[in-house]
Amino acid sequence: MAKTYAIAIDGPAGAGKSTIAKRLSKELGYQYVDTGAIYRTVAYFLDLLGVSPKDADGVSRYIDELTIQIEYDDDGLQHMLMNGMDVTGEIRTQDISQKESLVSAHPEVREMLLDMQRDVAKAYNVIMDGRDIGTVVLPKADVKIFLTASPEVRAKRRTDELLAKGQKADYDTILKEIQQRDYQDTHRPIAPLKMAKDSVKVDTSDMDVDAVIAAIREIITQKVSV
Repeated sequence: MAKTYAIAIDGPAGAGKSTIAKRLSKELGYQYVDTGAIYRTVAYFLDLLGVSPKDADGVSRYIDELTIQIEYDDDGLQHMLMNGMDVTGEIRTQDISQKESLVSAHPEVREMLLDMQRDVAKAYNVIMDGRDIGTVVLPKADVKIFLTASPEVRAKRRTDELLAKGQKADYDTILKEIQQRDYQDTHRPIAPLKMAKDSVKVDTSDMDVDAVIAAIREIITQKVSV
């Protein structure tokens, strides 16, 4: 079986992981795996059932009724299928984002999805982003990046993104949500967000997308023949 390469991009919510990973995967011809979308799908499923993400018994009771699949369209975009239904658009809300962090702390959920994520990395050259890719999911990834930015910058970016889509957005509210999300992600007992020892930190607070892409490409070319 041919050697496959894995690039892990971790970091807090709103750091631009998916934007960067999508562009890099397209430029390098790698498969992009958005693990956050996988956990959002679980959160959305439980939300439809009225199960609180903090309800451990409820999560355990219903998780076996969920089937998740990843499909890619002709443009290489990842689509999430929940029990056969495409929910790619429905999972992209601030509410589901907050609940995703809580849902991902449950061991049953992580166990269910861990092999799924690793299997994709065995089959393809991947750029995978999330919170614990370099530390837990793909600890032997060929390249590990820790992408971050200040909470204030991340909140401003998220506010501008929502306003550009014609949605309501309040900077102060979003900043509080990001700070809460950071606390949840870094303090959860299972696979908390942290920088792997062999990861390279890239702070994007004062960088535009092109500069970030250039910086990460340089890191990748030093470690992998692309």
